[in-house]
Amino acid sequence: MNTHLLRALLWLACLLAALPTHAQQGDCGFIQNPDRQAYCRAISGGGSSHCGFIRDSDLQARCRAETGGGSGQCGFIRDHDLQAACRASADRASPSSGSSGQCGFIQNPDKQAYCRATSGGGSGQCGFIRDSDLQAMCRAETGGGSGQCGFIRDHDMQAACRAKTR
Repeated sequence: MNTHLLRALLWLACLLAALPTHAQQGDCGFIQNPDRQAYCRAISGGGSSHCGFIRDSDLQARCRAETGGGSGQCGFIRDHDLQAACRASADRASPSSGSSGQCGFIQNPDKQAYCRATSGGGSGQCGFIRDSDLQAMCRAETGGGSGQCGFIRDHDMQAACRAKTR
C-alpha cells in the first residue's frame, strides 16, 4: 500500500477519534475499510477488545490509547502528526488535561486546525481547513450536526461523520 494512502487512511481513523460515547456501533457498519470499522466500533462503546481486529499497528496503538490505555500507547505510533493527534485525543478523554496543546505538534496545517477545533477551539477553527471533506467533518463535530456530513465526498469519511454526530 502506498504511504500516501496509508497516511490518508490513518488520518481518517484520527477523525473517528472524537466519536461521542452515545454513537451507535451499528453506525460503524457503513464504513467499508475493516480496520477503520473495528476502530469505530471500539471507540463507540465496544472497548479495547475490538482494537485486536485492527491490522495496522499505528491505528491499533491509537485505538488502545483511546479505549483506556492512555496517551502512553500513542508512543508506538511512527507518524509524527498521527502521534500528536493521538495524544490530543487521548488527553480529551481525561478531564484534567488540556488536549489542544498537543495540536501544536501537528505539522499539517489542516490537521492542526481540525485538532484545535475538536479540542475545544470551536467551529471558527474549521475555516482554516482547506480540504473540503475535512472542513465539513470539522463543522459537523463542532456544532453543525450530521447535516454537514452530506458535504463529504469520501464514503467512509461520510459514514464516520454520521457515526460521530448522531
